[in-house]
Amino acid sequence: MEKHTAYISAGSNIGDKLLNCKKGISDLAGSGAAVIKAWSRFYKTSPVDYKDQDWFVNAAVKIETELDPSDLLKEMFSIQTKAGRRFDTVRFGPRILDLDIILYDSAIVNSPGLTIPHPRMHKRRFVLEPLCDIDPAVVHPVLKKNLKCLLDSLDDDEQKTVVCA
Repeated sequence: MEKHTAYISAGSNIGDKLLNCKKGISDLAGSGAAVIKAWSRFYKTSPVDYKDQDWFVNAAVKIETELDPSDLLKEMFSIQTKAGRRFDTVRFGPRILDLDIILYDSAIVNSPGLTIPHPRMHKRRFVLEPLCDIDPAVVHPVLKKNLKCLLDSLDDDEQKTVVCA
């Protein structure tokens, strides 16, 4: 089977946020769907879009997987559901666990329910900062800019991040 590299974002702002993220990532590796190749630091991050909620904990991982993007998404959906995530809530609202495929090789995917690269990644400090911990030189396949350049060009001062102690 062909091996692929993907970058996954993990976030939580309900309950033990740090534990929820760690368990979600560990469950992904434990499922056999992925081998974790690198972890970012964990960040406390201010909410974006829907602001009337608790701060999040966010991180990112670099994985190696044999799954295609849609099967990887199904596995991540299953992990989120087992963690207690409900999908009938406010868009961008509180969640016990959020796992997103940010990048998958240099693929560009536009299908119902799945867009890669993640359509808002270049506007999200809580995504870019953890990704830059892992590999700031990775190039966004659509924008043709590396992650560090995308992070440096963010001008939204309302997006706060603090490294978790």
